[in-house]
Amino acid sequence: LKRVRDYAEVKGSGKITAEIANEALERLAVDEMGLDHTDRNLLSTIIEKFNGGPVGLSTLSAATAEETDTIEDVYEPYLIQIGFLERTPKGRKATPAAYAHLGISGTKESLFKD
Repeated sequence: LKRVRDYAEVKGSGKITAEIANEALERLAVDEMGLDHTDRNLLSTIIEKFNGGPVGLSTLSAATAEETDTIEDVYEPYLIQIGFLERTPKGRKATPAAYAHLGISGTKESLFKD
């Protein structure tokens, strides 16, 4: 929201309209589910590098170059809330909804059984 406000200040009259909001979100690469580049990168890393998971937080952090605290406190809560990520005792797993949203066909068979 803060970035949309900043965009409205620079590109518009300072007033946030639907048009300004849509332009700002498009420029920021925020999709229709509210995911930005980092959200999509976390999910695609779990899917593509770790066969959908489970993957531990430290491993995911190293694979994405994001701090563990940032993943856990900033990105994970929303991804879990919208049903794109599950946190299991063995690690994080991408859900079928995450695959669908990213346009990746079917869930891959995990190397580990739950």
